[in-house]
Amino acid sequence: MTHAPNSAAARDKAYYLHPYTNLKTHQETGPLIVVRGEGVRVFDESGRDYIEGLGGLWCTALGFSEPRLVAAATRAMEALPYYHGFGHKSSPAAIDLAERLLSLAPVPMSKVLFANSGSEANDTAVKLIWYYNNARGRPEKKKIIARHKGYHGVTVAAGSLTGLPPVQMDFDLPIDRVKHTDCPHHYRFAEDGESEEDYATRLAANLERLILDEGPDTVAAFFAEPVMAAGGVLIPPATYFEKMQAVLRKHDVLFVVDEVVCGFGRTGNWFGSQTYDIKPDMISVAKALSSGYLPISALMISDDIYRAMVSESEKIGIFGHGYTYGGHPVPAAVALETLNIYEERDVVGRVRAIGPRLRTRLDELADHPLVGNVRGVGLLGAVELMKDKATRTGFEPSAGVGPHCAARSQAHGLIHRAMGDSLAFSPPLIITEPEIDQMIERFRRALDDTLAWTRSEGLFDG
Repeated sequence: MTHAPNSAAARDKAYYLHPYTNLKTHQETGPLIVVRGEGVRVFDESGRDYIEGLGGLWCTALGFSEPRLVAAATRAMEALPYYHGFGHKSSPAAIDLAERLLSLAPVPMSKVLFANSGSEANDTAVKLIWYYNNARGRPEKKKIIARHKGYHGVTVAAGSLTGLPPVQMDFDLPIDRVKHTDCPHHYRFAEDGESEEDYATRLAANLERLILDEGPDTVAAFFAEPVMAAGGVLIPPATYFEKMQAVLRKHDVLFVVDEVVCGFGRTGNWFGSQTYDIKPDMISVAKALSSGYLPISALMISDDIYRAMVSESEKIGIFGHGYTYGGHPVPAAVALETLNIYEERDVVGRVRAIGPRLRTRLDELADHPLVGNVRGVGLLGAVELMKDKATRTGFEPSAGVGPHCAARSQAHGLIHRAMGDSLAFSPPLIITEPEIDQMIERFRRALDDTLAWTRSEGLFDG
């Protein structure tokens, strides 16, 4: 007779396939089992606390114990535990949330289409771009450009847009029609002496060259995050979006802005598009839309795109797209309450006020022997580790210096994320200045541990 494993860790290794995890290593190490959350902290099964420096996965803006969201979910579940939007059906929460999102949008938008994740929202955007150009009588205008190190999800289409090798390697991605242009990371990729403005000019010229090489009549859209989160919290260089948008307008290329991480206050405005003066044709949102409490995402589309969709669905007889749980009344109700809290507590204003504290404390780490670059905006930041600061030479990826540092952070009671050798911070927007101080002090100890380890392993002699 076979017995099921008893401990949670043993059962995890036996039954649970973990995303974004080295599956072989996990068989040996097992999981950190988180059982409770309170404010900006989570607690493991032994009762130890961790500051959640990434807000879960860039999402728990209101922390891990907001009672109003629990109450909103309970009320919605009691009233209408499920309904859909297929075949002329609707529910009040979905209607109210769509209206609310359009009222907050950084530029005029016409309609909202709901899904369950940022990946699905961006995947949907790809389908609608193709649908739109078919409706416009432009069957060849279908190619989509994204950026190296960009992140837009892991579905087949969204994973093709994502410019990170592990998302594509051996998954046979990217699919045809998807192209990639430069990563706008001035610190790593600018030429010697090249200003941010000149770097932005060069990247815009490279984008235009790609469009011309592919043929403007074949290029349909460009996808970009205001700040590239999973690529390493990469802040756009000065004048970058101004120059990129001029190229897109010149060649009639739609601009889809992925606000999945930047939306709802993270950069100090409701949307990152406002922080960087971006004028999108579509906007995808998720994560902080419900503070991560329940799965929900949305795609906002312009009136021009909507009108083309109406005519095409009339020709076909139906708009043949949708998700069983898109616009689910319970997550929609939680999202509405989340937006209420953001407005009532002026969370966006709070980010503007407290964000400089995070940047100041990160800047204090710039003199550490391992730290090559510090960057951030609002309550979003990163520290990039370097083998040689003077030459901007990084460690070999196989050395695993960034992941080692993240593991040491966890040992000191801080959870955040290594993207290569960039360590990211995206704490709940409710974090206080003393909690920021404690978070950075825990990270400083991890940096010191990592410095000692790299020296002992012969990886660093600075």
